Amino acid sequence: MTTMKALVFHGPNDIRVEKVPKPVAGPDEAIVKVTLTTICGTDIHILSGGYPVRPGLIIGHEFVGVIDSLGAGVTGINVGDRVAVGAITPCGTCFYCQSGAPAQCGGLIGGWKFGNTIDGAQAEYIKIPYAQYNITKIPDELTDEQVLFVGDIMTTGFSASDSAKVKIGDAVAIFAQGPVGLCATVGARLSGATKVITVESIPERMEMSKRMGADIVLDYTKVDVISEIKKHTGGYGVDVAIEAIGTQQTFENCIRSVRPGGVVSSLGVYEKNVTIPLDAFGAGIGDINIMSTLCPGGYERLRRMISVIQSGRADLTPLITHTFSLDDILEGYRIFGNKLDKVLKVAIRP
Repeated sequence: MTTMKALVFHGPNDIRVEKVPKPVAGPDEAIVKVTLTTICGTDIHILSGGYPVRPGLIIGHEFVGVIDSLGAGVTGINVGDRVAVGAITPCGTCFYCQSGAPAQCGGLIGGWKFGNTIDGAQAEYIKIPYAQYNITKIPDELTDEQVLFVGDIMTTGFSASDSAKVKIGDAVAIFAQGPVGLCATVGARLSGATKVITVESIPERMEMSKRMGADIVLDYTKVDVISEIKKHTGGYGVDVAIEAIGTQQTFENCIRSVRPGGVVSSLGVYEKNVTIPLDAFGAGIGDINIMSTLCPGGYERLRRMISVIQSGRADLTPLITHTFSLDDILEGYRIFGNKLDKVLKVAIRP
């Protein structure tokens, strides 16, 4: 086979399933046959033009598959192995990787390559750079559906609590319960938070939030969420507030809901500049920490995420609400991008 089907980005609101050359592995690279992939919120930002990428790029970055071929120098994995691959693929050797920021490999958000700077996963095959660093085998007893999210939304959601150093007994608020926000809810609970407050208005997402471990779910269209959060935390505010969608309103509400000395942990992708409310920020001296996180990469991070699934401590399969073939992926984009038909995540089978 010298060609394959793939979803190609041609410009804002212009994506097409086309025949393209099948990739070939070079040194330190692997070719993975994609068995299951999905659409991420970031892909919607790309489609809308809110996050620009070059025309001609295959998009998508969340997937699992089977090793099809290996380039020179790749050891420890074999053709035919079922594998998970991170959405972030650091090299492991550059200044940023060696300085403890592998997600920023090569420069600002440089670790995110698939569907950003190199061809991505919404295709029959995908080329993996730095394969030794970025591929983890999937245990035989786990299905593709069980581990589909370990390389992106799961590790991203969990990283919000990792970065904020959530402690046992903490109160955590999570703004937005889309797929990443739901994973952040699971991650906060597993990190030791004993009061998890989530903010959402879509009924099925509110229900899923409870299923994923939220203690209190607030509908921002019906209540003053800041007052409610303060009420549920003895007037102090939460120890950690997680922003999981990327809007001014949710970013500002995080700052207003966190206690002095607390942490705002930002996961959302913003399409516009955000501003900090001076009063809530204590004029800059309220000891409030604001931090952003791009999901960690590397095979060890993937192994840890898979171990959480394998242990039964998290089950993210309920997030898959729709399944499409690659030929029908545009319908998946329509439903996912417009939040239709009670969608949470769509699975794509190339």
